[in-house]
Amino acid sequence: MSVLILFASLEGQTRKIARFVEAEVRNAGYEATLVDASDKMAEVTFAGFDTVILAAPVHERRHPPNFELLLTASQDSLAARRTFMISVSLGAAFPELIEEAQEYLIEMKLRTGLEPNAELLVAGAVHPSSYGYYETQILRHAILRHQAIDPRKEDREFTDWDALSKAITEFVSTAT
Repeated sequence: MSVLILFASLEGQTRKIARFVEAEVRNAGYEATLVDASDKMAEVTFAGFDTVILAAPVHERRHPPNFELLLTASQDSLAARRTFMISVSLGAAFPELIEEAQEYLIEMKLRTGLEPNAELLVAGAVHPSSYGYYETQILRHAILRHQAIDPRKEDREFTDWDALSKAITEFVSTAT
């Protein structure tokens, strides 16, 4: 089985997640091809792939517009293959924000027409060195408002790698 892993990344956490997914797919004994959809020079083709794993972050309440445009333009190709959608957001890290994180995924599916066979909300990370004042304030007073986390101090990763590994292994093992 050949698996296309198509992702978009803004701060690097989704790229890290996509590389992890690639390793998990290979460890399960399948071929994996990683394509960064945020690279405007990347050639995206679905030919030769049985399965597609998609991954994109949520920023400012939605997935990257170019990623959503690609999904919309690729509806037929995606519908013809087993697909797994990974939505990466900080909201997925906190029980009181999980419903909101799910809403972002639902809205993206409505906008793009994507109907994945499986989906997963994955917690992202905080990278304060890459944030300006505005982004830091939104993190402190909106997203992390009820958490004992100061996004100004240090990078913090919330991704549950074991849960992601289990979900990927389960998805690819049921694809054959």
